[in-house]
Amino acid sequence: MILVVDFGSQLAHLIARRIRSLGVYTEIVEPTVKASWIKNQKPQGIILSGGPQSVYEKDSLTLDKELLELGIPILGICYGHQLLAQVLGAKVIPANKEYGKETLTVKKSKLLKGLDKKEQVWASHGDTVLSAPEGFEVVGATEECNIAAFENSDKKIYGVQFHPEVAHTINGMKVLKNFVEITGGGKGYSIKGLDRKLVAEIKSTVKDGAVIMGVSGGVDSLVASVLVRTATPNIYCVFVDHGLIRKNEKQEVAELYRKLQFKHFYYVDAAKLFLHRLKGITDPEKKRKIIGNTFIEVFERKVKELKKYHDIKYLGQGTIYPDRIESAKASKQASVIKTHHNVGGLPEKMKLKLVEPLKDLYKDEVRELGKELGLKKEWLWKHPFPGPGLAVRIPGIVTPQKIALLKEADAIFMEELKKSGYYDKTWQAFAALLPVKAVGVMGDARAYGYIITLRAVTSQDAMTADWAKLPPELLERVSTKITKKVKGVTRVLYDISQKPPATIEYE
Repeated sequence: MILVVDFGSQLAHLIARRIRSLGVYTEIVEPTVKASWIKNQKPQGIILSGGPQSVYEKDSLTLDKELLELGIPILGICYGHQLLAQVLGAKVIPANKEYGKETLTVKKSKLLKGLDKKEQVWASHGDTVLSAPEGFEVVGATEECNIAAFENSDKKIYGVQFHPEVAHTINGMKVLKNFVEITGGGKGYSIKGLDRKLVAEIKSTVKDGAVIMGVSGGVDSLVASVLVRTATPNIYCVFVDHGLIRKNEKQEVAELYRKLQFKHFYYVDAAKLFLHRLKGITDPEKKRKIIGNTFIEVFERKVKELKKYHDIKYLGQGTIYPDRIESAKASKQASVIKTHHNVGGLPEKMKLKLVEPLKDLYKDEVRELGKELGLKKEWLWKHPFPGPGLAVRIPGIVTPQKIALLKEADAIFMEELKKSGYYDKTWQAFAALLPVKAVGVMGDARAYGYIITLRAVTSQDAMTADWAKLPPELLERVSTKITKKVKGVTRVLYDISQKPPATIEYE
């Protein structure tokens, strides 16, 4: 087992995910745990995550110094790297920020074994270690960071300023694999058989009760609903149309659950209610919370209607770990990136108890789990769609007119992506409508219309993402069709931002 000490990084659970993919069981623990407790757990290794603080700040998170005396291999990443340096007597200072791709110059090292002399890594920090701790060797540097990696192989203590856990550190998995080999961590963790474990947990929780399941047709809610149905026949699937769904979404979801032979499937048209409550709202966090609260209200009303069939006490959801990370529900130290409607957006006095079988998994793990359940690839590789729907793809005020425009533009983009074969080559793609207008010329006359921005990204788990290099001719075709067919749009842009610093969605 390897323990990940979480100092509040948005990527802490991703570290655990990567280690698990190497076949080693991994758990996440709070930084307040004592060395004595960790010693009793007998881990083969410890990883110190990144975090949003600076180690020199007052009341910044620290670690039990006795951890360094246990003889257990330790790897510090970003904040963890800086914290190791500070605890070992070195100084950490504010420095030039590094956000995104950097080039690492590599020296001979046990941790960096097998890497080239120049490696692409991904960094996200504004502090740097001024000098290596006594007895430690500097084994990596970037243009802005002279000590991007250090190690003491005798003590088996290692630190890296970059993030080996993210996909954009090209050989990051080699670094993590090297650390696993240093720890001697045994194999044993696998997604195979996880479905049986999750079904058993659902049975234990629900017993003879009934579950009302929120479904969207997306991968997460689909896999979650199949798990819940396997655990209990008392499942009532509800698709809520909040007026912010994609074109033809209602028909597609109903057909999917018909094919899967779900006995109880219900459609609820709540568009007027949602749009009324969103009227005039511009703050993205308020939007998400309004949608979350209204979602639960709609569900609780549906529960009352279904009381004649069964006593429903549970709400099933397809919540996955990135939802909890960005809503700062994964640890006490994490910063809120955005509140997900089904996590931080839920009302405090919700009457239903939650059943979230996927809450500790990433999207790629959910898809693997779906394969184990026998679900078709076309269902499992459908692009993610946010719970708040088009509300977070229309920055600013949401209106029926904007929704109608965006639905048509997005449908055109999806159609062309599928025709070209690029839909399956991207992690997620969509159109968004910006809250500004621009001048155009249509039919030799001045036009003043909205701007549509296209977003397509590549990723493995949505924790980091790069913009998809779509062919210019494809983008030109999409732009031409949108401005020609969607009345009220005069301009189409393509978003080439990475995550981070951007997020995948606009709000």
